[in-house]
Amino acid sequence: MPRRQLLLFPLPFQGHINPMFELAALLHSRSGCSGGGGGGGDGVDFSITILHTTTHPITSPMHPSYRYVSLAPVDDELSNSNCDRELPPIVEDVVLHIFHLNARFEASFRDRVAAMLEDAEEEPVACVIADAHWFAVHAAARRLGVPSVALRTGSAASFCSFMAYPLLMQKGYIPVKESELNEAVEEVPPMRVRDLPRVDQSDPVAVAELLAKVVAGVRNSSGLILNAAELMESAEVDKIRRELAHIQVFAIGPLHKFTPLAAQPNQLPPDRTCLAWLDAQPAASVLYVSFGSVASLPEKHFVETAFGLALSGRAFLWVVRPGSVRGPRGAAVETKLPEGFEETTRGRGRVVEWAPQQEVLRHRAVGAFWTHCGWNSTLEAISEGVPLICAPQFGDQMGNARYATRVWGIAAEVEGELWERGRIAAVIKAVMEGREGEEMRERARELKQKLSASVSRGGSSHAGAERLVEYLKSL
Repeated sequence: MPRRQLLLFPLPFQGHINPMFELAALLHSRSGCSGGGGGGGDGVDFSITILHTTTHPITSPMHPSYRYVSLAPVDDELSNSNCDRELPPIVEDVVLHIFHLNARFEASFRDRVAAMLEDAEEEPVACVIADAHWFAVHAAARRLGVPSVALRTGSAASFCSFMAYPLLMQKGYIPVKESELNEAVEEVPPMRVRDLPRVDQSDPVAVAELLAKVVAGVRNSSGLILNAAELMESAEVDKIRRELAHIQVFAIGPLHKFTPLAAQPNQLPPDRTCLAWLDAQPAASVLYVSFGSVASLPEKHFVETAFGLALSGRAFLWVVRPGSVRGPRGAAVETKLPEGFEETTRGRGRVVEWAPQQEVLRHRAVGAFWTHCGWNSTLEAISEGVPLICAPQFGDQMGNARYATRVWGIAAEVEGELWERGRIAAVIKAVMEGREGEEMRERARELKQKLSASVSRGGSSHAGAERLVEYLKSL
């Protein structure tokens, strides 16, 4: 049976690595190399090669059948870009960080893949599947004559906003003006100006340039994989298919539901003792709080979060990782719980540096999730029927929160100007105890059932995954 390689290249952020590894597990399960014969019936067998950067290494192989290839940065490429040689911290300027990654790794990706293509002992390369934010990688693959498929790890709605960004700038919605935050954006309903993708610590022109490069990279690729379910975003998926009619579009989310036991590399080791603590709590009694692997809170918001949890009187599991707090200029500062917080909440709260999130959200004790509304967190919560308290920070998180609150009706929101301990406590009580919270929970449970059906045989995401496998075989 001839073997061909699929080269998978995640962007080196936790929220982008996880979906890529979930996709790898899905493709492996459908390939003849999995031993199940799911994808090998026509004599094609895929091997999985994970590309990763030496600056953000994947140090522990997560699957014995995968091959891991590290790429070293080539600083000479920076001479042809607007980037300085110093890689900026993600928390200070995530947009410039992504530009740096593309500038530094384009040449090493190109040279390594070119060597693979020339080496007669290498398995033939069928396709590169790279994160959509690796725009330079997709361009390099095209120049090498290798098909590339982009994985968009965010929602379909967020990619619609990406595609509309030049028009939104032309019409004056962007840069965002404080006086227009609640103005409706008719071009991408149901968004308001405040919900459009933005990164407050980054130059708006740089944000627009990045999104333009991402969209151009996808348009010039062979296909687009969306970690999205058509039942949740049918209009948005249809819009993407219309605008990208010349390439294949596969909506196959939520990816983690296809292979729920797929191992993932974690930048921080999860504290699994919190699961035993949850075992001792009553059903639906605990508020899980996590703002993800990159998002950080201003110091004032961090303090108000702590005392809002204290005032709520509810049990909570709070993820406070290093880098959770930023100073006035965006730089990370020491993460220190405010004085008196631990004493006030002793016996009903647990604080950990990192948690096994999917297992936490599946736990019967968890009644709601206070989240930054990153797309992975949003999908994982919906997949378990857990209602949300939304606290978006940057990027596509504001749009995700808008859909969670206004389209799907499964969330309340703590907005920046209302980030005050009394307001926080009231929102927590409403979602955990009130009638409104129970209605959110019921809608979340309905979505959970629909998503489960979507990834099962006969569902739209399952069909999309099968089409993806057949497409990759045809390359």
